Amino acid sequence: MLGPNESQAKQPLDNIDRVIHEPGRFLILTHLYVVESADFIYIMNQTGMTWGNLSSHIKKLRDAGYVEIQKEFVDEKPRTVLQITKSGRKAFEVYRKNMRAMLDNPPV
Repeated sequence: MLGPNESQAKQPLDNIDRVIHEPGRFLILTHLYVVESADFIYIMNQTGMTWGNLSSHIKKLRDAGYVEIQKEFVDEKPRTVLQITKSGRKAFEVYRKNMRAMLDNPPV
């Protein structure tokens, strides 16, 4: 059985979105949050992730409904464009708010 302090300590963590909390996905959303859209290569260069690692994280973000993927051709070359969705933007804002609250009021 958890004591009163232990149940309070766990509660702030319960509000943290685990999809966003993973460092790679957090980094991707941080970049997408401040732009209208971004090319896959740009995000790969900004995050320092490998092609496969970035693809894996983007798939998880897409499956959560946080990122939209558009594929197009530019000068006959494939181009993948990423964009944060409305629900992704809202989830990121809630995540920031919850992290700030947890950091400002750490469990005792």
